[in-house]
Amino acid sequence: MSILGAVLGGGFASEAAHAAPSASVSLSQTSGPVGTAVTVTGSGFPKKKQGTLTDGWSSMAFTTSASGWFSVTWVIPETTAALVAATATVGTVSRTATFTVTFSPVSVEVPPTPAPAPSPTPAPGTAPQVSASLLRFGVTTPGGAAASAELDHVASVVGEAPSIVMSYKDFTQPAPIAELDAVAARGATSIITWEPWRWGNGVNQPAFTSDRIAAGDFDAYLSSWGTALAAWGKPVTLRYAHEANGNWYPWADAANGNSPGDYVAAWRHVHDVVAAAGASNVSWLWSPNVPYTGSTPLTQLYPGAGYVNTVGLDGYNWGASASWSTWTSPSALFGPGLSQLRAIAPGTPILIAETASAEAGGSKADWNTALVGYLAAQPDVTGFVWFHHNKETDWRIDSSSASAAALGAALAARE
Repeated sequence: MSILGAVLGGGFASEAAHAAPSASVSLSQTSGPVGTAVTVTGSGFPKKKQGTLTDGWSSMAFTTSASGWFSVTWVIPETTAALVAATATVGTVSRTATFTVTFSPVSVEVPPTPAPAPSPTPAPGTAPQVSASLLRFGVTTPGGAAASAELDHVASVVGEAPSIVMSYKDFTQPAPIAELDAVAARGATSIITWEPWRWGNGVNQPAFTSDRIAAGDFDAYLSSWGTALAAWGKPVTLRYAHEANGNWYPWADAANGNSPGDYVAAWRHVHDVVAAAGASNVSWLWSPNVPYTGSTPLTQLYPGAGYVNTVGLDGYNWGASASWSTWTSPSALFGPGLSQLRAIAPGTPILIAETASAEAGGSKADWNTALVGYLAAQPDVTGFVWFHHNKETDWRIDSSSASAAALGAALAARE
């Protein structure tokens, strides 16, 4: 998320502006989850001057009015911090206001956090191990691939160590070799969700349009990743530009000034540049969102068999956690999308690349059990990655003791 737009003050006056000792900023609300839109209002600043609002992730410009007033809309950025500060600066005058991040939806009453779930207990002196099941269990956690304590916690909750660890990187970050080493040391494999944008700057990012990527603007950066991954040498999966059939990321054909066909051209170019750097150890995961009414057709976005090793789906049971959502079973959530993937890419392995369930609206424990059973019955589905985050709602496995116990039991029961 990023700072959005500015609503500027009224008419201008002709007198020179000077710093006022009473300058201040206020927020329309002072707490809420990531993604909350907050109006930041300033008064008493130098008059008719350019200023900036910064939060450590992004910044935007504004102009004060003839009375030294301004108003901007600030969207709380993606963060795991408990506090985020917005600082308005005009000339030499700066004022800061602080927002408390709650990590739960504003509109949903969140019950007290239950006690940790009892977990399948490994033998004394042993830690949970990676399963040899054909349906692999993977996870992504807030701290990323190097967050060993978070990954250990997940393993203890379900009684099984994840065999897939997924992390997220934007187009400003280098290839995370140390993180790949950490995951390999756990006996797991890495999926890197590689996002062609700058985190925190919103959907409209002209520097990251798909046609600029396809034209070679980022080739040096792409080659640096290819070279680094080739030198690392072990198997790794790149999940480039996921959920492109929606409109909430700047790489989607339906966003950021892109046109139909731009996404596929960019994907193929990224693939070719990384491959040309010698990264034959890289596999490519194409991962749209589960199709929905109005989403871009998957046939428009599939890069082609020569550019994809695995196809995937992202899908969540939002339950009653949002005003627009209803409880959705795993088969209803994934069935239509799986059918489309099989038609587009017959014989290609399938991974559920992101999934989780809300608690509100039904039994999350029953949903977890049904998920593992449903996916284990699909011979071409190789695994699933659980989104173990407390974000739009509490998606974590152990959001309740019943949820954790059910997923652990379902994993233990699969073949």
